[in-house]
This record gives sequence, C-alpha cells and structure tokens, in this order.
Amino acid sequence: MTDLKPGDKAPEISDIDQNGNNINLKDYKGSKVILFFYPKANTPGCTAEACNLRDNYDDLLSKGFIIIGVSADNETRQKNFAEKYELPFPLIPDTDKKVIKDYGVWGLKKNYGREYEGIFRTTFVISEDGIIEKVFNKVKTKEHTEQILKEYEN
Repeated sequence: MTDLKPGDKAPEISDIDQNGNNINLKDYKGSKVILFFYPKANTPGCTAEACNLRDNYDDLLSKGFIIIGVSADNETRQKNFAEKYELPFPLIPDTDKKVIKDYGVWGLKKNYGREYEGIFRTTFVISEDGIIEKVFNKVKTKEHTEQILKEYEN
C-alpha cells in the first residue's frame, strides 16, 4: 500500500499514453486530476471502474476533474482497452512501473492463498497545485465516481 497521503506533493509524471501522446502532470496545473491505478486492462473489476469513470466523464469534467489511468499493461493492450470501451481519457502503459512505484501502489498481494506482486487498485485526487488531496485504497469499481464526488460534496 502507498505511503502517500493527503498533503503530500504528488510525484511528477512524465510518460506517454496509449496513443503515444506525452502526459506530464505539471501540464494539468489548474485542474484536479483523478489518477487511478488498476491491475490489468480488460478484467472485470478494471473494466467496471474505467467504464464507471467513462459514464460520468462529462460530469467530472464539468466539476473541474481530469482523469488519467495507469497500469503496467503495454501500449497495445491499453489502446485496445481504451478503444473497446470508448474511454475518453488517457491511459499510461507503465511497463517499467516507474509511475506505479513512485506512487507506491506496487507490492505483494495475496489472492486465494497465492502470493504475487501486482498493482494495488488505488486512486489519487491531485489538487490544482500538485498536492494529493484524497487517496482511495478501497475503490468501489462500479461506484467509483460516486465515491470520489461524495468526498467533494459541500
């Protein structure tokens, strides 16, 4: 699990998305960034989470949020995932796991008695000035947008 917490400066991101476009966190200054890490494209939980964010994309944009997804899947797999589910936001194919490790979401996982290394499904909301505002370690994949927006109700 990540050691990053609200109030910490978000680690910089300088990578490419599934279409080869440059993604730099500093380019999103002035917007809140929903940075979601997911274990593997095209799996049920990851698809539910990405589609929930997609289905609420316009609402999130209208509230000043930008969305970026990250997994260790390669560029082709990320591109296929984005195209198959018509995802309107960038997905970073972090095959070298630099961003994943910078955010502390890589580690030993257990599932049905089996241990393996993988990505902890985690979402960070980063403020307009690059500070982590919220960390979601227990992501509700089918209700993720509601989970995020609930934290921002007045």
